Amino acid sequence: MSTVALPPLADILSTARVVSLTLAARFRGILVREAMVFEGPEGWTEFSPFVEYGDVEAATWLAGAIDYGWTAAPTPVREGVGVNATMPAVAASEVAGLLARYDGCRTVKVKVAEPGQTLADDVARVRAVRESMGPEGRVRVDANAAWNVDEAERAVHALAAFDLEYVEQPCAEIEELVQLRERIGYLDIPIAADESVRKAADPLRVARSGAADLLVIKAQPLGGVHAAREIVRQAGLPVVVSSALDTSIGLSMGAALAASLPELPYDCGLGTASLFTTDVVASPLVARGGVLPLERPRPSATDLDRVAADDERRDWWLARLGRCYELLTRG
Repeated sequence: MSTVALPPLADILSTARVVSLTLAARFRGILVREAMVFEGPEGWTEFSPFVEYGDVEAATWLAGAIDYGWTAAPTPVREGVGVNATMPAVAASEVAGLLARYDGCRTVKVKVAEPGQTLADDVARVRAVRESMGPEGRVRVDANAAWNVDEAERAVHALAAFDLEYVEQPCAEIEELVQLRERIGYLDIPIAADESVRKAADPLRVARSGAADLLVIKAQPLGGVHAAREIVRQAGLPVVVSSALDTSIGLSMGAALAASLPELPYDCGLGTASLFTTDVVASPLVARGGVLPLERPRPSATDLDRVAADDERRDWWLARLGRCYELLTRG
């Protein structure tokens, strides 16, 4: 977690707003994304662990939000961050319409292994993305740890024809990733680790185990920009900075991290504001020509009123904030 001193809870509550954003397509099984935003001395920040996450995991996200709101961001070494388009697990017929929401992105991350779908659905979706992007586009897939080793091997073989940039978190366990990496090594398709970093008690174990070729790093779930930078430094592997379906405020946190890294060989997963039909600011933080600008959104009261959650959901988030804050005070 971040080492920033905790501000008084009252300071957080004084500006805290709970928002509810509508998605253009179902993503992670949801059509509405909830989040809490509040303002610190450095600007607006975001606390948005998914609703099913427990308080212990969510408290790390709160540490990340506080880090971004109360600690100056690292000095950037680039003026913008190249980002990928994100393709939910939609039917192949919907691919072109969703890709049109992204301006100039040369890379697409395609969600696969969706519950209730088949490998044939994944193949059709990835084929449609490849056809839309052409031979020069970059296509990566993300299974969110849904396959076992045999399923993953079969899926990678089926998808290899589409010239994959990498496959993200094909299996849940580090030992499974090691086995899969050995099995598909001859295909020259890298394996990226996401959940094995952000949900792990030891986020560096995946790198030490030789289980992945690159890491997917998310600032808020890892305790903030500064904590995530330290993980990147110690891991010694290439990284992709990504988001967790954040509002434009949360995406700016990820962009601050990505812009500060000495090396950034891949397009980053920070373009997901294009999946929303609403956002916390009138001009969402979206890619322009495939590049996300380094901007820190500042929502107006009108912006926040427009997407405010109802009273029941607001009270739920405020109670969650209090519990997670209490956990942080205990260290």
